[in-house]
Amino acid sequence: MRVHCHCLTVDGNGRVQPARLAEFMRNSVANYAIPRHKLAAAKARDEKFNSTESVAALVEEAKRSFTDVATTGEGGEMLIFLLAQSFLKLPQILCKMDLKTDGNVHYNGADGVYAGITDDGILKLYWGESKIFGNASTAIRDCLASLAPFLVEPEHEEAERERDLVLLSDKADLSDPKLTAAIRRYFNRNDPMSNRVRYCGVALVGFDAPFYGSNQLALVAEEVATAARSALTGWRERIGERLSVEKLDSFEIQLFCLPLPSAEGFRAAFLKAMGLAP
Repeated sequence: MRVHCHCLTVDGNGRVQPARLAEFMRNSVANYAIPRHKLAAAKARDEKFNSTESVAALVEEAKRSFTDVATTGEGGEMLIFLLAQSFLKLPQILCKMDLKTDGNVHYNGADGVYAGITDDGILKLYWGESKIFGNASTAIRDCLASLAPFLVEPEHEEAERERDLVLLSDKADLSDPKLTAAIRRYFNRNDPMSNRVRYCGVALVGFDAPFYGSNQLALVAEEVATAARSALTGWRERIGERLSVEKLDSFEIQLFCLPLPSAEGFRAAFLKAMGLAP
């Protein structure tokens, strides 16, 4: 288990701006929700005709795939994507947004699947899970409880991850030749390499953090960082306890802690930025 902590940026006026984070996420929506091959084809078409029409259409398609439900967790799922790709350099190979048939219905499965490959050729599949709640302990508990079945269940047709594995065999979105070869060999049960796969997890827990203070309080970035480091000790203890309860101690899990001024405020800002607020 490796725990990472990311706090919101403090601006020049000593304030944090969840709306700016939500707007940044909105601007990345097509990269998250649209398969890479479809984006590449749209970019090629636009370049051919000196246009932006095809990519703009995919951006709108991506936005429509999100739900407008006030308690949506899709903002957290998208944050996993942004952090996994930019911070961990793990490409997403299965996005749940591309599998939805109704924008207002959540897809049942992992919050995305990511992949990496070791120097000795072992394929590492990272099952994603995110939870954003007001309380840190609740977010940690529910996140790891939801992640556990994808990692700990024995191989069988009714395993929680089986549906996503079937989808991966058909819909894996790949661009790295080495990773593509590893996944193809994994799904070829006659290949000895099909057993050289390791299940891992990438998770995000967002929750209210009191050290951001009130809107009237001018924050200092160094003080926020210091408070977060201090609070991280307690968060790590809770994480360790839940890892033991869920029998996840032996698995590689990259877990992001995202302290927020308000979990509900973040959700509202995300819906507004996406044009989904009532």
